[in-house]
Amino acid sequence: MKYIEVKFTCVPNNEIVNSILSASIAELGFESFVEDEDGTLAYIQSDVFDIAALDQLLADFPLEAQISYTFKSIEEQNWNEEWEKNYFQPLTIDDKCIIQSTFHKVPATYEYNIYIDPKMAFGTGHHQTTELMIREILKDDFAGKSLLDMGTGTAILAILASMRGANPIEAIDIDQWAYDNAMENLKLNSVDNVSVEIGGAELLGDKSFDIILANINRNILLNDIPAYASVLNDGGYLYMSGFYVEDIPLITDWTAVKYQKA
Repeated sequence: MKYIEVKFTCVPNNEIVNSILSASIAELGFESFVEDEDGTLAYIQSDVFDIAALDQLLADFPLEAQISYTFKSIEEQNWNEEWEKNYFQPLTIDDKCIIQSTFHKVPATYEYNIYIDPKMAFGTGHHQTTELMIREILKDDFAGKSLLDMGTGTAILAILASMRGANPIEAIDIDQWAYDNAMENLKLNSVDNVSVEIGGAELLGDKSFDIILANINRNILLNDIPAYASVLNDGGYLYMSGFYVEDIPLITDWTAVKYQKA
C-alpha cells in the first residue's frame, strides 16, 4: 500500500491553524500528521487521495489563513529511515513512560518503556490525541480489565494498557500496514495478550469489554458509537480522542454510552 505525503504551508503557522487543518483533512482520509517548521506534514493512502476534495476543503477553511501544499509519493522501504532522520524523537510523559524506537539509545529506566518502530502505521505518541490517551491510561486503573483498542495503528495504546494490567486485549485496524506493524511492536515489547484483527466495528459481534479506546476521528466515532455501546460492559468506560470541543454536543447525543473522554 503506497502513501502520499502532503506538505501544508500555513500562514499564520500556529497551533490553532494546524489543529483545525489536521481535524478537517482527517475527514478526507488523512491518517497522520506531523508539525514542521512551515505547517503540517500529512499522510494518506494514495488510492483515496482526492486533490479536488482537498482544494475545496482549503477554499472553505473556517479560519483566516493562507494554506498551500505540495505532495509526493512515499516509498515504503524508505519510511523507517525518514522517521529516524526527521520525525521520531524519544517522548517522555510525566517521567513515568518513555516511547522510543530501536534506533534510539535512551536508557530504559522509566516505569513504562515502550519501543515503537512506526513504519507506515502511525502513532508514536507525539500527536496530541495519542498523548492524551496515554495520559489517561497512565492515570486510571486498567488492572484485570478486558480492553478493545479501535484504530490501533502501531498498537502503542494496547501495549501500554497491557503494561498497566489490562487483560485480555483486542486491537483492530482497517489497514494491513497497521496490522503488520502492530504485530511487530507487540513482539518488540514482549506483549503476548493482545489479539490483532484487520477490519472495523463489524468485527465486534457479541464480544464484550470493560474498556474501549477509540482514538480515531469524529465521523468514525459517530458512526461506530452504537457498536461500541453494544459491546461495552455495564460500568465500563469508552475513552475517545480525535475530536474538538465543538464536536462534543454531536458525540454526547449518544446518551446510551457512559464514556470518559480523553
